Amino acid sequence: MSTESRHLSVHIDRPVADVYAFVAEPANLPRWAPGLGSSVVREQGAWFVETPEGRARVTFAPRNEYGVLDHEVVTPSGETVYVPLRAVADGDGCEVVFTLRRSPGMTDAEFERDAGLVSGDLARLKEVLQTGTP
Repeated sequence: MSTESRHLSVHIDRPVADVYAFVAEPANLPRWAPGLGSSVVREQGAWFVETPEGRARVTFAPRNEYGVLDHEVVTPSGETVYVPLRAVADGDGCEVVFTLRRSPGMTDAEFERDAGLVSGDLARLKEVLQTGTP
């Protein structure tokens, strides 16, 4: 069974290594993706974010030289959400590509809402990395 996906991206005028290092650090999530959670803590080697629904665990792909920033989020209800995310070199800058997947049963309006939230997070990431403001 296939899932509908949408690729959302932003160009950031920073070297890919800088962007990758920032995004790969889970402690930075509240600075650029506040919709995921308001605070991040590391406990016994695992990262957790506080969400409006409760505590969620976030696990990033191991550090790598290919720009792969995929991560899994285990929601407070126990659902596992896989998030494909890449940082791709683009000249002296970088393109960050987020693959948004439609969950089973998600309405068109919910999918569009999520696309808007992700686009906002990507815009915030660009602002933080290019201007240094949260």
